[in-house]
Amino acid sequence: MKTMIFRYWDRIRSSLWFIPTIMAITAALLAFISVALDRPVTNWLLHTWGWTFTGGAEGASSVLGIIAGSMITIAGVVFSMTLIALSLATSQLGPRLLRNFLRDTITQVVLGTFVATFLYCLLVLLTIRRAEEIVFVPHVSITLGVFFAVASVGVLIYFIHHVSVSMQANEIVARVSRELVAGIDCLFPEHIGWGAPRIPTAPPDPDFLDAFEREALPVPASSDGYIQFIDTDVLLELALQKDVVIRLEQVPGHYVVAGCPLVLVWPGKRVTELPTEQINSAFALGSQRTSGQDIEFSVTQLVEIALRALSTGVNDPFTAITCVDHLASALSRLAMRDMPSPYRYDSNDHLRVIAPGATFPEVADVAFNQLRQSARSSTAVTIRLLETIAVVARFAHRPMDRAALLRHAGMIARGARDGLSEAEELQVVEDRYQLVIQLCGESSGSSH
Repeated sequence: MKTMIFRYWDRIRSSLWFIPTIMAITAALLAFISVALDRPVTNWLLHTWGWTFTGGAEGASSVLGIIAGSMITIAGVVFSMTLIALSLATSQLGPRLLRNFLRDTITQVVLGTFVATFLYCLLVLLTIRRAEEIVFVPHVSITLGVFFAVASVGVLIYFIHHVSVSMQANEIVARVSRELVAGIDCLFPEHIGWGAPRIPTAPPDPDFLDAFEREALPVPASSDGYIQFIDTDVLLELALQKDVVIRLEQVPGHYVVAGCPLVLVWPGKRVTELPTEQINSAFALGSQRTSGQDIEFSVTQLVEIALRALSTGVNDPFTAITCVDHLASALSRLAMRDMPSPYRYDSNDHLRVIAPGATFPEVADVAFNQLRQSARSSTAVTIRLLETIAVVARFAHRPMDRAALLRHAGMIARGARDGLSEAEELQVVEDRYQLVIQLCGESSGSSH
């Protein structure tokens, strides 16, 4: 159930139609309600405030017709501006950013505002009666339509500002960075486990792990695609029912080919008792990666922007440096968080599910590997990479995290020696590298 909800919710969030559709339906309901209440409310407003539309049927039809025509025209303009922004952003910064623009709530609300106003005016226009024996002009509904039109003008002005700002490289990078930080806060919450009942997190007995490797049998995947979400609760319940141990062989972000091992089950002789369809239903597969449980996806988006900026066709080291700065923020947060245990136990402290997750060294590899290779000939980006590692090292407290940072710093320094020719630039790089060594050494000493 969770995988199905995640799949549909992700599709809805990544679509331009959902919010405009909701707003259009709301506008239609409001039109029927306002027309139904129009007669008593009109008399009250006219006698109490004296401020409402008081024209005849012809004037009312003209007003609503003009508003409706204007709104649908502006909606077309907004849609065209959105497509232009999407085209420019994806061509310059990468096609995988298209999903971020489609999920922009402001664009969806703006488009929905004009569509809803158009539909409201159109429905109210249909209720106007011009016959001599039956004359009906919904004065309050028309006044409300004029109010919506005035509000739509303000929304249009704001949308023009929003598009001009959202197309800037720094704003796009900041948006991806916010999604990355939100993913870290969700998957690696602060003080994880504080105040909860004691749950075993230590690795099981080595003899059991050896037996698992020898005797476990796989359950194959039934379809192809990127893993977007895994419902470990379903696997835990299934393992408890069948009295088995299940280990995930694929994690969110991996591409799965039908027939490849999806999970391993121990004891292997019970694998035939497990419903393959139910296990596969715990994995939400799609045609692209998402950031729901895949923390590396947002990291690769920042890296992709930086790589395109460093390409010979663009040659924009400033954008690359901006991406590196935001990577520093994300990695610093991740270095301070406790890594969730991959071992899931039942209420009787029996191991049921082994679910490996992303670790800091793996995320650091994704962040630095390609950037390091492309920035060898760029002094500014190389120096900023070493400065970023120095910043992150101040927050790293696990030995393996510091070792990963030191390893990347060493590769960056060696690459700079091969790619840079100026002695002064090499000296600056060496100074930054020595600072990283010093910080990792101080962190190591303070942890003992």
